[in-house]
Amino acid sequence: MKSAVKTQQELLSKLGIKDLTPMQSEAILAIKSVPSVMILSPTGTGKTVAFLLPIIEKLDPESTAVQAVIIAPSRELVLQIEQVARNMGSGYKINAFYGGRNFSKDRQDLNHTPAIIVATPGRLADHLRRETFDIRHIETLVLDEFDKSLEVGFEEQMTEICHALYNIKKTILTSATQGIEVPSFVKFERPEYINYLKEGVTELTIKRIVSPDKDKLETLYNVLCHLDAKPCIIFCNFKESISRVSEYLENKGIEHGCFYGGMEQKDRERALIKFRNGTYRILIATDLAARGIDVPEIQYIIHYHLPIRAEEFTHRNGRTARMHSDGTAYVLHWQHEDLPDFIDTEEIEELTQHNLPEKTGWITLFVSGGRKDKISKGDIAGLFMKQGGLESSDIGLIELKTDCAFIAVKKEHFYRIMETLDNKKLKTKKVRLNRI
Repeated sequence: MKSAVKTQQELLSKLGIKDLTPMQSEAILAIKSVPSVMILSPTGTGKTVAFLLPIIEKLDPESTAVQAVIIAPSRELVLQIEQVARNMGSGYKINAFYGGRNFSKDRQDLNHTPAIIVATPGRLADHLRRETFDIRHIETLVLDEFDKSLEVGFEEQMTEICHALYNIKKTILTSATQGIEVPSFVKFERPEYINYLKEGVTELTIKRIVSPDKDKLETLYNVLCHLDAKPCIIFCNFKESISRVSEYLENKGIEHGCFYGGMEQKDRERALIKFRNGTYRILIATDLAARGIDVPEIQYIIHYHLPIRAEEFTHRNGRTARMHSDGTAYVLHWQHEDLPDFIDTEEIEELTQHNLPEKTGWITLFVSGGRKDKISKGDIAGLFMKQGGLESSDIGLIELKTDCAFIAVKKEHFYRIMETLDNKKLKTKKVRLNRI
């Protein structure tokens, strides 16, 4: 028996949201009213909340079976959706399954069946083949960023999933791209379209920065000094280029993180954590970071490499100018390089001389205890303040995971914290601390 069903406002308050946006309100109404809904809205406009609220409201609190499945194209997006759902505090069990995770952990999670499963297409198809859970009561299917799943080669698995889930009564698709054709294998009859793709882009400014040299590394360094290293993502087309840019910036003393498909999953997650909490202000990334990741408001995007297609340019730029905030996308190009037709801006940013940006002053610590140990964010903050002697201003973002946590703290307190808090008891568990 579940605890009392939460109201929409109670779920929103857990997320710190006071009012829904027009897109969210319209999407929720459509999801409640019709069997097929397409939500088209720019990255970062709250599509996850828009489909989670009506899904949770529809769940049967007496059921012990999986009732809804959400498919997303990347591990990062799967984990982001799971985290938003958990933060709502609905009382329903929600689990994330994705490639690269030990399958035995999935089986362990399924010992107490979740009401909602969030998964990548490959891992979910694997579960369906192994018949690890009962699919008879799954009535809601969400294909989040469905066009991206098709783009990265998941069409076969998605076809398999859609054919296997025979009792679907509600299908929800989301995308940040206009004009994408819905594949025939998706049961998507007479859909309602919630289209807000024209919203939220008017505040985006696109400017060119001209490099006198074909090798643009020195110009990139000058750009970062010019911008005083405010939070930004530098987009490259290849992971080998990221390594080269990263090495150059490291030698110049500019702190940054990296994010691309060839990295270990743990390293990718930790790069995002450090970017979110301000340990890094700069993230060098491939188009994997163009959508489907949870990052804070970013004022600048730098296209170190020109995107190959207009869609990639749009999605990269979608990381800034979000939710009606201002943002600027800089196109960094060699003076003799031809720009593609979809980049038609004539405005050129003239770089002014600035000093090397100051370091952030924050570090990130790993804490070896998490949600399964009945540890809360408040418990962690209490440990660092009461026993560690820190002020609230010395503590940044705390991210709580199932079996661990991450906390940003002022760098100046690192050695004292390790001396006083490492291997101390938190709740019923002794926790280890490590700098990541």
